[in-house]
Amino acid sequence: MLDSAEFLTPAQIVAELDKYIIGQHEAKRHVAIALRNRWRRLRSSPEMRDEIVPNNILMIGSTGVGKTEIARRLASISGAPFTKVEASKFTEVGYVGRDVESMVRDLVEQSVNMVKQRRKEEVKVQAAQVVEELILDILIPPVTAAPGKPAQPALGFPTTTAGEMPDSDQELNERTRERFREKIRNGEMDERKIEIQVQQGGGSGIGVIGGGPGGMDEASMAGIQDMLGSMMPKKTRKRKVTVAEARKILLDEEAAKLIDMDEVKDEAVRHAENAGIIFIDEIDKVASRNGKGGGGPDVSREGVQRDLLPIVEGSAVNTKYGIVHTDHILFIAAGAFHVAKPSDLIPELQGRFPIRVELQSLTKDDFFKILKDPKNALTKQYEALLRAEEVELTFDDDALERLAEIAFDVNNEVENIGARRLHTVMSRLLNDILFDVPDRIGPNAHILIDRVLVEERLSDMVRNRDLSQYIL
Repeated sequence: MLDSAEFLTPAQIVAELDKYIIGQHEAKRHVAIALRNRWRRLRSSPEMRDEIVPNNILMIGSTGVGKTEIARRLASISGAPFTKVEASKFTEVGYVGRDVESMVRDLVEQSVNMVKQRRKEEVKVQAAQVVEELILDILIPPVTAAPGKPAQPALGFPTTTAGEMPDSDQELNERTRERFREKIRNGEMDERKIEIQVQQGGGSGIGVIGGGPGGMDEASMAGIQDMLGSMMPKKTRKRKVTVAEARKILLDEEAAKLIDMDEVKDEAVRHAENAGIIFIDEIDKVASRNGKGGGGPDVSREGVQRDLLPIVEGSAVNTKYGIVHTDHILFIAAGAFHVAKPSDLIPELQGRFPIRVELQSLTKDDFFKILKDPKNALTKQYEALLRAEEVELTFDDDALERLAEIAFDVNNEVENIGARRLHTVMSRLLNDILFDVPDRIGPNAHILIDRVLVEERLSDMVRNRDLSQYIL
């Protein structure tokens, strides 16, 4: 648990975040400390372990400044189950819509998938050996015979009766299988078509009536459906696929057979409880305006906040994998708070987010660095896309500076959507090039994006306010 972050200090965690996110150093410091504190709690004395609660974080900042990306990268660094939800999608208990407990069920589902995938990797070598034998049995069936019946011939071998089959036939069959085994391992058989039996996808097809006030909750219904589904015989069907495709399909099925799902579920629940991160976006959308209750939508907003409160404080949530305790799940909430203020949240909920971080709006320099420095920078993404067409795309620094300036100016002129503006700017700049490759711009071409080209294609975005209205 938290293995990938085990030796990362807060400074090292910030350094990892710096590879993908520009600026916002205060927010990075707080989340780095929160992550390291989880590692510290798991290694504290048993009598204190349950007493140490996470310091949940409230991020305040405009859209596109990095709130979601910080939380997502934090989960990636720690190898922790992570789920992102939007507070505005939830409704008060008893109304049509998602209930707040569904965020915990989503988190556990993520955790189960992560643990299952890791367990499959652990048995991958063993499963690969089984799959190899299954494919060989299809290509070169072993020579076997029941007493008193003709032997089953191998591909292209003569049939003999039981007791009459010479040893050389058996040996020849084995030698042929070994030759084919080598061909399979070398990839020489990858394009050959074979017929395999695969399990039918989808659920059990059994419906359970329930839900709503007084009915069964979502977890109970899912649990019953899983139980009924497991009692039904698994359906299979024949598929004709290449050996390469068969290897992938059968490897997944055989690896699943080798893992103990009860152990997976138990470990996944523990992992979600102790390492899970839930990111609640748009928390400002459920704040009562100016702190006033009253009627109308504010009643529903406050109802959602009160439903969120026990989950964030620490409660037991029923899921189809068992009871999940939320006491040590890290909650990171975020909102722009343009209309409402953090103080408009109910006091009890405010108290459950003791760490408040205000993220700064992006400057021109930030935009320039976002285009150039991160490992997943937009410029690097477009370069990779065109490299697939054997076309080399490069940007000079003057072009990047002008792109940053235009994105910054359009944000000020129209609406500030942060770094997301760069997606629109880059798309408008490169769409013609992306369309012309490979028909008009063939392989081995080199395209340089300089300041002149940027000015030619994008300068009107700032000058023409009417045009900018359509740019999201």
